[in-house]
Amino acid sequence: MSKPQVLIAANPKTGIVWSKDEQASKLGAVAEVLELTSSSRSEFFDELAGSGKYANVVGIYRHNDSVSAVGLFDKELIDKLPKSVKYICHNGAGYDQIDVAAASARGIEVSHTPQAVDAATATVGAFLAISAVRQFYRAEVNVRNGKWKAGLKPARDPEEKVLGIIGMGGIGSALARRLIAFDMKVIYYNRKPISPEPDFPCTYVSSQDELLKQADVVSLNLPLNDKTKGSFGKKQFDLMKDGSVLVNTARGAVVDEEALIEALESGKLASAGIDVYPDEPNVNPKLIAMDNITLLPHMGTETRDTQKKMEILVLDNLVSAVSGKGLLNQVPEQKK
Repeated sequence: MSKPQVLIAANPKTGIVWSKDEQASKLGAVAEVLELTSSSRSEFFDELAGSGKYANVVGIYRHNDSVSAVGLFDKELIDKLPKSVKYICHNGAGYDQIDVAAASARGIEVSHTPQAVDAATATVGAFLAISAVRQFYRAEVNVRNGKWKAGLKPARDPEEKVLGIIGMGGIGSALARRLIAFDMKVIYYNRKPISPEPDFPCTYVSSQDELLKQADVVSLNLPLNDKTKGSFGKKQFDLMKDGSVLVNTARGAVVDEEALIEALESGKLASAGIDVYPDEPNVNPKLIAMDNITLLPHMGTETRDTQKKMEILVLDNLVSAVSGKGLLNQVPEQKK
């Protein structure tokens, strides 16, 4: 009996890097594994259709780097997938590059890798928060330019400051644990309180507006979707404390970038720590020119340890799915 076919929709050199052995031993044991060789979106469509080499694929391992070859997994692409496709297993906690509604309409189940990214992304968030509060980037620019402390003003200490987390999921919880070690007080806003209560000291606030009024550092830890796109703008910045800090490790498009720049230029925000941007890899030159903010090039999961955990979790989802046991980490929109 032939094995079901699974497509690795990723660059062979960068898609599965740290888990080649697991790809062979785990996935190879239950499926025939095909590598993506399509060099364009149109070629990919041709190879999905009729008697093309991907025409009988049941599951797809999707990596963001596939965009350079075949584009986003939008409605157009998903509607081109053969009827055999039942699963799209995405390597990443965020899955805004996949049209989940279009997949659901085709009866295709989608998974992602939430828990695998929590620790690494939270570490980036903690670094950005501390760097922004203490103004470490400005100090580093000084010392690299031979200016020592010239022009530097005293910054703030994180101790006893209020950290406001918008979106207390896995990443937000891991961030809270890290910054509690700096004696920060944690408040959070979700649509409803976490149940059971977190195993660390924190306080739920019933509205985002109230969180913004109380927090010295606001961390965005929410997904990008139609409801959250551009949702953090001038109104939200106006509610924040004068001289407060914004940290964004979620998605760049969640924030109205012009409103962010205005808040930084006016001094409403003392600083910011940013790892994500609306038009990656392009970064607004106005942000680059500011020496009071810390910028990173989407470094959230840029560790070999975390990338291996993510790869293995995608493989485990595919193995479970093609073995008839269902997905392990189906996206929330599809859960009943």
